[in-house]
Amino acid sequence: MTPIIEVRNISKEYLLGEAARMYGSFRETLKQAVRKPWAAVTNGLGGSNGNGKRESFWALRDVSFDVEKGETVGIVGANGAGKSTLLKILSRITDPTEGSVKVRGQIASLLEVGSGFHPELTGRENIYLNGAILGMRKAEIEAKFEEIVNFAGIGRFLDTPVKRYSSGMYVRLAFSVAAHLDPEILIVDEVLAVGDVAFQKKCLGKMEEACTKARTVLFVSHNIAAVEALCSRVIVLQQGSIIFNGATKEGLEYYLQSLSSDDARSRSHVVDLSSAAGRPAKFRPLLKRLELYYGDGKPLVDQLPVGAPLKTKIYFTLEEPCTSFEIALGFETPNGQRILTAHSACEPHRLHEERIGEQVFLCDISSLPLVPGEYRVSVDLQVSRRAVDSVADAARFTVTRSDYFGTGFLPKKGVVVVQNRWKLEGKVAEVRV
Repeated sequence: MTPIIEVRNISKEYLLGEAARMYGSFRETLKQAVRKPWAAVTNGLGGSNGNGKRESFWALRDVSFDVEKGETVGIVGANGAGKSTLLKILSRITDPTEGSVKVRGQIASLLEVGSGFHPELTGRENIYLNGAILGMRKAEIEAKFEEIVNFAGIGRFLDTPVKRYSSGMYVRLAFSVAAHLDPEILIVDEVLAVGDVAFQKKCLGKMEEACTKARTVLFVSHNIAAVEALCSRVIVLQQGSIIFNGATKEGLEYYLQSLSSDDARSRSHVVDLSSAAGRPAKFRPLLKRLELYYGDGKPLVDQLPVGAPLKTKIYFTLEEPCTSFEIALGFETPNGQRILTAHSACEPHRLHEERIGEQVFLCDISSLPLVPGEYRVSVDLQVSRRAVDSVADAARFTVTRSDYFGTGFLPKKGVVVVQNRWKLEGKVAEVRV
């Protein structure tokens, strides 16, 4: 059978220092025209990097694979591995520097939140605009209009300009339009992270529906559980090259193992959040630093006994005077399953005074109730009930066995331990011989 997607030896080179511009205004064009003669002189004198040559970066290097019709392929890798660049090439948004791609079918791509939306137009107008960009006829859009609106859940705001939408509303509408195109190939790049849990379930259900209809799905996500549930095959990218292409379970184990080995070499109880790799591109680095301690103040570098106290310090910046701001710490398994969340909004004695500038939140968990295993920590910052920064997989640690109950026993099933007391009612029955 002829593959629906053929990728042969593609590479993508970018020149460092070149500013990417989505919109070329007259002012920008004039500015570049003035700069050009001077840039030519400085480059000729070695002004670029000291030797007159431009420095380049290869986002992808010699990537080849096939995708069969009806396959659901997960593409995973650390930030900067080349996942988004690969999908942009497959979607024909950018061309490869080397190699070739053959796509035999209609593609719907959801690569960025609200891509193809005009901020000044209403939700209703953007449905027609975005649908047309994706290749839908007006009659087709009208036939599916109610379904698109209901799926997105934006009925009350249908005639509101999308520039006033939250990021969650944006992604709901964008995904709904793309998903209802009924394409032969659906490409989804980590956009579900901004939706709430209920909407994520709807999106995953929609992709499962696409899979059952023998459509082809390429799915990029850091949610390992979703990749495992949806995908029949996994491609693992590392520094622009394929390091694994095969069965989902083995691929995810390979990927997580590579992350653990990289993480083990650089573990510290102090984590620089400002330059962390797990931050979505839409956020600016307002979260600055995370510090982890356990017991009576020992630095948590690697291992934490079951039930030990955990203390954290989160350093962050408030850019404007504000009284409503919160920090959330998420504790997850290596495959992304959230086990518990510690949230500053749960503190009943907190004072909500106005603050601005550099801040430090201290979180004291008297007994972390996780069973033995590997865990990762995510950090979220919310201002006025709106997410303004987020770092996934900010730190990792291992919970080790301890005599938490004072009995030498720990349950073998479950994900948390809780203190519990047991007693028998009534008197001990008299035993007669």
